[in-house]
Amino acid sequence: MKAMTADRIAMLVGTAALTLLAGALGFQYIGHLAPCEMCHWQRWAHIAAGVFGLGGGFCMARGNMPRNDIVAWLAIVCVTLSGAIALYQAGMQAHILPGPSSCTGHRFVLGSHETPQVQCDVVTWTLFGLSLAVYNAIASFAIAAAGTFWMGKRTA
Repeated sequence: MKAMTADRIAMLVGTAALTLLAGALGFQYIGHLAPCEMCHWQRWAHIAAGVFGLGGGFCMARGNMPRNDIVAWLAIVCVTLSGAIALYQAGMQAHILPGPSSCTGHRFVLGSHETPQVQCDVVTWTLFGLSLAVYNAIASFAIAAAGTFWMGKRTA
C-alpha cells in the first residue's frame, strides 16, 4: 500500500469534517432541529478543518504550495476543537459542567417579539440515549485520531 502523504491526510480530514457539517445541516434543514450557539461554534471548527484540509491539501497536491505537515495538523486540530466543544456541551447537557450565560437559561421575555433561542444545555434529539453533541464529539475525536495515526505512520 502506498504511504499516505500530508496532502492526502489533510484532504481526508477536511472531507470528513465537512461530512459532519453536512450531517448537522441535514438535521437542521431536513430534520427541523434548530442549532444552539455552541452548535454553531462546532460548525465553525469543522468549516476551518475543511478549508485547511481540502484547500491546503489540494494546493499541496497541485504543487501550488510546498508540501508541509502544518496544513494536515491544522485540519486535525480544528476537528479536535469541534470535538472538545461538543464534549463540553454534552457535559452541560448532563448538568455536570456549567455553561456560558449566552447559551443557558431562559432569556425569552413574555410578550416580546423575539423568538426564543435554542438552549445549549437542553437535549433536543437523542439516539440510544446520546445527544448530537456526544455523536459529534465521538466522530470528531475519531477523525482526529485517524489523522494523527496517519501522520505518525507517514513520518515513521
